[in-house]
Amino acid sequence: MTSNMETSTDTNTRAGFAALIGAPNAGKSTLMNYIVGAKVSIVTPKVQTTRSRIRGIAMAGNSQIIFVDTPGIFKPKRRLDRAMVHAAWQGTDEADVTLLLHDCARATIDEDTHSIVKQIIKIKQEFPKRKFALILNKIDLTKPESLLGRAEELSQMLEFEKVFMISAEKGKGIEDLVSWLANQMPQSPFLFDPEDLSDLPQRQLAAEILREKLYLNLHQELPYQLTVETDSWQEKEDGSAEIYTSIYVSREGHRGIVLGKKGQSMKRIGQSARMELESMFERRIHLFTHVKFRKDWMNDPDRYRNWDLEFDA
Repeated sequence: MTSNMETSTDTNTRAGFAALIGAPNAGKSTLMNYIVGAKVSIVTPKVQTTRSRIRGIAMAGNSQIIFVDTPGIFKPKRRLDRAMVHAAWQGTDEADVTLLLHDCARATIDEDTHSIVKQIIKIKQEFPKRKFALILNKIDLTKPESLLGRAEELSQMLEFEKVFMISAEKGKGIEDLVSWLANQMPQSPFLFDPEDLSDLPQRQLAAEILREKLYLNLHQELPYQLTVETDSWQEKEDGSAEIYTSIYVSREGHRGIVLGKKGQSMKRIGQSARMELESMFERRIHLFTHVKFRKDWMNDPDRYRNWDLEFDA
C-alpha cells in the first residue's frame, strides 16, 4: 500500500490534494476510507483518534485525488494536542481544495467549528485564491429542515466554494462530492501509482490498526496515554510476516490495565488486530506485542518525528 511514486505521462490527467479538516469526530477518516475504498485511516468513536496527516489516494476517471486526513482541530491543552492541531492546519497549506467537515447531527454549531471557520476567514484574507468547501456529514441522523438551517448558518459565516450534504458512513451524497473534486484537481501527471491506496508504509499501518483496537477496547482516558510502534517486520519463507510491536504507556500502572488479568485483554486485542491485518494484507500475519512503560513519552521528540509532527509546534 505504499507509493512507488510512479507518474502518468498522460497530459489529460489531473492530480492534486484535498485536505479534510474539522472538529474531532466530524467523520474525516470515515469519509476518506469510503472514497478510497479501503481502511487507510483508523476510526474509533473516541475523539482525536487521528494523530498525524495520513494520505489516501482515490481515482476518479482521469483524476487522482490525494486526500489528506488530518487530526481533529480543537483547543489544545498539551504538547501533543498543539502538534496535532498544527499538523491539521499544515494540511491545508498544500491542498488544492480544503474540505471542512461538520457533524450536522449536533444540536448547534460547536465551539471548535466556530474557531475553524474564523481561522479559514483569516486564511482567505491572506490567500484569496484558496478553495474551501463545506461538507455537512451525518445527514442520516438529521431532520431535513435542521440540515438546511445549518447549511445557511455556516454559509453566512463564510462563502464556501460549494456545500455538500453527505453521510460518510452510509455513502450518501459522496458521488457528487468526488465528481466535483475530480474537476478541481489541476492538470498534472498522476503523483502516485494509480494502484496505490495510501502512502502509509505497511509497518506504520500495522501499528495504527493495533492502536485502533486498543482505543476500542480501553476506556476513558487511557488510550490517550499510549502509543504503538512497529519495531520490526520480518518476511517468512512461507509467505507470512512476523510483526513485532511495542505499546508504550506513560504510567507503570497502565501496563496491567492494557494486559488485563493473565494477559487476556492484550491477547484479545492482539487477535482482533491480527485478523484485520490478515484481511488487509491478504496473507498470514504473526503479531507480537510488548507493553512497555516509558515515562513522559508524549514529550519525546522521536515520537513526534515518527508521526510527522512538529515537536515545538
